[in-house]
Amino acid sequence: QVQQVESGGGTVQPGGSLRLSCAPSALTSSTKCIAWFRQAPDKEREGVAAFDISDSTIRYSDSVKGRFITSKDNANNTLYLQMNSLKPEDTAMYYCAVSVWRCSDYGIDSREFSGWGQGTQVTVSS
Repeated sequence: QVQQVESGGGTVQPGGSLRLSCAPSALTSSTKCIAWFRQAPDKEREGVAAFDISDSTIRYSDSVKGRFITSKDNANNTLYLQMNSLKPEDTAMYYCAVSVWRCSDYGIDSREFSGWGQGTQVTVSS
């Protein structure tokens, strides 16, 4: 299975910013939604942002709304996640994945996505 390639993680102080990149290697004409997920130790994977390729609409989880911004650069086929006002609870491994389904209005369900990469670690600590 083709995997995505995430990069840009690191360690930052609370209140800081990071920008993650995802090079979706599995984009095909059937890809409808690209999403960012995160998973902290001993916690379930959480969908935080989803980009609908059909109409460029974007959805965010309540936990990151107003702080994170996702965007897609069509020239280099890369999805970005700009993370601002970072908090210690944002510490997690971050992944991107793709779906053949349109992004849902009812949440970002990891079971609808595939092409999971190795992820990139984000640590927010003073």
